[in-house]
Parts: sequence; C-alpha cells; structure tokens
Amino acid sequence: MGESAGLAVTPVASTILDRALHTRAVARAPIRLYRAGLGFVFGSRMLMLEHVGRVSGARRYVVLEVIGHPARGVYLVPSGFGESAQWFRNVMAHPKVRVSVAGRRNVPATARRLSAFEADDTLRGYIDRHPRAWAALRGVVADALEGQLDPPGTTLPIVELRLT
Repeated sequence: MGESAGLAVTPVASTILDRALHTRAVARAPIRLYRAGLGFVFGSRMLMLEHVGRVSGARRYVVLEVIGHPARGVYLVPSGFGESAQWFRNVMAHPKVRVSVAGRRNVPATARRLSAFEADDTLRGYIDRHPRAWAALRGVVADALEGQLDPPGTTLPIVELRLT
C-alpha cells in the first residue's frame, strides 16, 4: 500500500477495510440509522442518498462519504466502485434524488457528474484535507477502479448533489 502524508497504511488494514465494504450487512448498516432518524450522528461527512432503480423503478438507498461541500446545499460524493456502482448508474439515469445529511432528512436534490477537471480539483482538495482517510481508502478504491486514480487525470467518478 505505501505511505501518504507520512502515514503508513498496512496491507492488512486495507484488506480488512476492503472486505468490510464488500460485506452487505456492514455496508448497509448505516442506512438503518439514517432511516431511524439518527443520521445526524454522521455529521456532514456522510450522507444517505435515496435514488430510483433505473430498471426496477424501486427506491434504493446508499450511504456515501462527502468529499466536498463547496457551497450551501451542495455535496460532492465519489463512486468508489467506479461507473459500475449501481447507485451511480441509477443517478445518471434518474438524477432527481433525495438526500439526508447532518440532521436534514429526505431533501430533494439533483445529481450531476463532475467534469474531469472538477473531479481532479475536488479529489486534490480531499487528499489535502483528509490524508489519513485517503491513505486508508486509496488501496480499496484503486482495486475497484480501472484507470488513473490520483489527480491529475483521475477516472474516479464524482457526483455533485445539489439540494433543491
């Protein structure tokens, strides 16, 4: 794995994180907290996205890390599993979504994929602000994502959620 900002991240820690993120029960546990009205415990670093299945039309939920908050009512979230992530494919097909974040629940929003330039700028800012989190997540994301991860030229899809 290596080091980032002078912090060593062991391959064991990266493997544990990778397995946890691929375990459905672990990955879905925060959704229960948000749906019970307890999403505020995550503050504004996480949000729950309600979106519509592109094929089924059913409501779907995912909890995502916020990597940028450039303006009031605007949140930036990465698709750590790339363009193949179901939530990403769903919001690209149906950009009208709902967001629960920092004590606000079920707020209508519109999703938009950031341009390559915007994604580079956003990811650079995140790495500067949260080097430990990036050091831990980078290996997991790199395993799931084909292509360039670090800016410039990141292929990591980043979505802007603009509350309406």
